[in-house]
Amino acid sequence: MKTNQTANHTSGEKDQSAITSEKQMEHKPVVDDTSHKPSGKLNGKIALITGGGSGIGKAVAVLFAKEGAKVAINYYSGEEDAKDTEALIRKYGGEALLIQGDISQETVCRELVEKTVQHYGRIDILVNNAGTQHHTESIEDIKTENLIRTFQVNVFAMIWITQSAVPHMPKGSSIINTTSVTAYQGHGQLLDYSATKGAIVAFTRSLSASLAHKEIRVNGVAPGPIWTPLAMSSFDEESNKHHGEDTPLQRAGEPVEVAPSYLFLASKDASYMTGQVLHPNGGSIING
Repeated sequence: MKTNQTANHTSGEKDQSAITSEKQMEHKPVVDDTSHKPSGKLNGKIALITGGGSGIGKAVAVLFAKEGAKVAINYYSGEEDAKDTEALIRKYGGEALLIQGDISQETVCRELVEKTVQHYGRIDILVNNAGTQHHTESIEDIKTENLIRTFQVNVFAMIWITQSAVPHMPKGSSIINTTSVTAYQGHGQLLDYSATKGAIVAFTRSLSASLAHKEIRVNGVAPGPIWTPLAMSSFDEESNKHHGEDTPLQRAGEPVEVAPSYLFLASKDASYMTGQVLHPNGGSIING
């Protein structure tokens, strides 16, 4: 569960007093592998990443930049985290464009693509990663406004951004959508979120068939429990102490452990893969 279009919590929902930044987390997420030796897998590529200000998106943005890509990063809140992402990228000699915006709005989605293309000229890699979630104890507790926003951010935005980006993506481009282990296993307190993640799996598979003739590959990544601000803001303090302990590896993952899945799918290493989903989830068996 992930990333950067942060949830607002209302009565009837768990409230961790809105952790919106990595700096507010007791466990600081690891987003950069300082021992990584770049090999130029993405040299000359242009990447647009939503939810790139923190968590998984941040780790992906940093890794892509280290591998040679120029990166446009959308974020909603958490400006300090986003600027830290930019600073990390520049530390490694990379180039980053920060674009703040609430992608629950169609106009913002289309402007995001326009700004990226105006700045870089095209898009080679699109990472639809931003998401939001609201913890509820039962289906009766789901608020309509939260239900609508969850689908707007997690699904509608993905479609709007992809619609706008595809005309600017040359042959050999890659689209990578972030789904979740909850799409396959379900989650009793994340009903609407899990439904959006299931929709993303179906969208990824369908879009891969739709864009195959354009030689644009479409794949997904379905992380398990990962240390991110959104995950921490969705559950209470006691639950967070045991984050990920129910996985076979008995721990939550770090964003830096998920980012290589995106790099693989973005690079030529995955040239014969489309319509597939990778599962960095701590060992849970998915078969899907």
